[in-house]
Order: sequence, then structure tokens, then C-alpha cells
Amino acid sequence: MIEILQSILALIVTIAILVTVHEFGHFYVAKRCGVMVERFSVGFGRPLLTFRGAPQSPVVAKQVSSGADGQGDNGGTLPGTEYVIAMIPLGGYVKMLDERDGQVPPHLSPFAFNRKSLIARVAIVAAGPVANFLLAFGLYWILFTAGVSGVAPFLSAPSEGTPAQQAGLGAGAEVLSVDERSTPTWRAVSLALFDRLGETGSIVLTVRDAPGEIERQVGLPIKNFLIGEDEPDPAGALGLMLERPPIPPVLGEVVPGGRADAAGIAKGDRVLKVSGQSIETWQAFVERIQAAPERALELEVDRAGQRQFLTVRPEAASVGDATIGRIGVGLGDVSWPSERQRVVREPIYWAWIPALDKTVEMIGFTLDSITKMVQGLISTSNLSGPITIAKIANQTAQTSLESFVTFIALVSISLGVLNLLPIPMLDGGHLLYFLVEGVTGRPVSERIQMWGLQIGMVFLVGIMMLAFYNDLLRL
Repeated sequence: MIEILQSILALIVTIAILVTVHEFGHFYVAKRCGVMVERFSVGFGRPLLTFRGAPQSPVVAKQVSSGADGQGDNGGTLPGTEYVIAMIPLGGYVKMLDERDGQVPPHLSPFAFNRKSLIARVAIVAAGPVANFLLAFGLYWILFTAGVSGVAPFLSAPSEGTPAQQAGLGAGAEVLSVDERSTPTWRAVSLALFDRLGETGSIVLTVRDAPGEIERQVGLPIKNFLIGEDEPDPAGALGLMLERPPIPPVLGEVVPGGRADAAGIAKGDRVLKVSGQSIETWQAFVERIQAAPERALELEVDRAGQRQFLTVRPEAASVGDATIGRIGVGLGDVSWPSERQRVVREPIYWAWIPALDKTVEMIGFTLDSITKMVQGLISTSNLSGPITIAKIANQTAQTSLESFVTFIALVSISLGVLNLLPIPMLDGGHLLYFLVEGVTGRPVSERIQMWGLQIGMVFLVGIMMLAFYNDLLRL
């Protein structure tokens, strides 16, 4: 229950940050363009907290005082924006004065959104996604100034028959770049490999087989790389495995309702033996569990200095063509040797450059992933909804502030990209209408916009249901 509450809180914090920034983008540019903003709401539903902002600036008030008909009747000021925090914290909106929503007094009509120039309307609509990109850029700037940590990408010995083994990669080799993209950390390697999902050709690695040796390049051939895989593991499929320090078999997580939970296994337990066989490392424990689907195993564990004897029956799970055992446990904290830890840090006056590069890279990665999902090269099962977002937000928040900030930046970019898709109801749909207006010289008809709204509603509801379904399957 505590885990669930923490995940809900992490989701609320994440959504509140991203939505507030997104809507502030619309709000700020609308104000600068002279549009009257009636309400700025964080959340939907019944207002929990409401307050009224100050009247608009004297410049705007001077425009109002003359009125559209030359007669001002509001004392020379516009009403201040109403700021609202609402009950349902999963969204938000900015309500601007618009003659299409109802009758607008003549003296206020110059401040309606629909009366503004095409360029102004484009700027107002695009400002939301741009604000999300700027948030990510600012967060990356802070991270690169403070130092981005990661694990150096040294490889363990690849499995027989894998592309890595056939290319002559051995234990201790360091991956310096993937397709000419620098990879100072294992996370960078993984991201570069994910970028090649669904493709055919060759992935070019620049490696150093041992410290002090000359760099060399190797090509790993791919064909329809992991196309349609529900849970793609690009590194594993190529035989690239991170060289890990010896990890003790200490449980860091026990999935509620899983086989381990039902057997009485608890977080913090250290596995000593499995069916009489001594267990020294986490990998040995995993291998014993995976090799025994639906077979009873006797576990001897150390729990706070006390020996416990438990029986667990691993659940059978299909992975590709194989069937393995799973009991629903996760690894505890791993302490990496200092020589295998990497910290990428830049001075504050220089950190904006890698921050900008990272932002552009992640925007491109998100667009490429969406394109491949539409093409069927990436399975739609990788689409995530609020449950997965809540879980990851909670995990990253518990791991470190750096992990949580990185997660916020990534989701902010995803939100910005998704809102720019040319789908009615989204910012990109409005921008598409404005593009048509710019080409034809007249606005898109209300009837066509209504059709688009209905189509967009059906599409978005379908996407949300699919994402929620994927979340439930992951549970």
C-alpha cells in the first residue's frame, strides 16, 4: 500500500510539473500577444483553490479603454486571470477569450484569440510543446553542470554464436561509440542501440579491447532488428553484456502477489542456498530460479541474522522459444567499483551545449520511435500509460534526484513531441489547421474542425486504452 501511495504521489508531482510548464507556455505567449486569458487551471474538475490575478498591464488597458467601438466601459482594465488548482491533478488547461466559445462584449473582442493574426495564434499554440522542450533543456543543463553519473560500458564475455562473439569482442572490451555516437556510459550504449530497432544493416561499434590498446571498429549485422518484440533487449540480442562486479544475492524488491511473496520471501533477504546448493552471487541465484519453472525449490535465507527456510515454486514464463522460471523478485542496490563509475560534468557556462545536444537527440529519438511504432517496426506493447509512468517516477525518485530529474526531462520531451503530432484535439492538430489557413487564405470551416475533433477524440481514447491495457499487462 505504501508503494502504491508513493507511486501515486510521484505521478501527481510529475504530471503537475509537466502540465504546469506546458500550459504556462500557452499562457505566457498569449499574454504577450495581447490575448485575454480567463483561466489558468492545473488539474480538472472541481476547483480546490482559486485566486484572481491582478488586472492586465497598462498597455493592454489603454487598448481596452478605447474599445473596439471607441467607447471603453470597463474602467480601462481587463479582468485578471483566474488561477485554479482543481481536484483531478492529471492535466490542466488555459482558457482564453474566444468568440467561437460564446458572445464576447465588443470592447473585449480585440483581445479574443480568434481575432489575432495567424502568426500570433501559431506562436500561442506552439508555445506549450516548446515550453516542454525548454524545461528538458534547462534540466539537462543543470544535470551536466552538477554531473551526470553512469557506469562505464565495459563488456563481459559474449555468449556463443552471438554477433558480438562472432565479431571477436571479449571480456573487458570498452565500447567507446555506437554508430559514431559517443558512449561514455552503458546507458548511452543502450539508447544508441534502441535507436536501431526495426532496421536492417550493420551497427558499428568503436571499441578498445583493453586499456592502452588501439581503438578499432567492429560491425554487428542486423536484419529487421527485433522487429515487433514486446520487450526488446538490443544489447542482449547482440551479445553485448555489461561486465558487472560480483553481486551478492540480496533481494531488493519482492513483487506483491508473486510466487516469492506467497512463499514468505521478504525484501532484504540474502539467499544462502537453493535446494542445498550454496549461492554466492545474484547471477547464480537467477540461473537456479530460471532453470526450475513450476518445480518446488527449498530456499535457505539470512534475514537480519536469522536463518529462514522457505519453499517457492517458480512460475513458468515464456521468453522467445524458451520457458524459464520467475518468482517476482528484484535486485538490491549494487555498489560499482569507483574505476567503473563515470561522471560527465561541464562548467555551467559550457554545459548548455551538451544539454542542447541531449535535448535534440531525445526529440529525434522520440520521433523515430513513434514513426517505427506506426510502421509496425516497434511493438505497440511498448506504449506506456499512467500506471507505468507512476511506477517509474516512484522508482527514479527513490533511486536518486538525478534519476528523477532525468525522467522528468525525458517525459517532458515525450509530452512536447506528442502534442505536436497533427492530431485534432492536440496542439499539432491546431497547427495543421493554421497551416491550411496560411495556404488557402481562409480558416478551416467549423464543420471540418468538428469532424476532426471527433476523429481525434476516438484516436486519442483508443491510444489511452491501449496504453492502460499495456500497463495492466505489466502488472
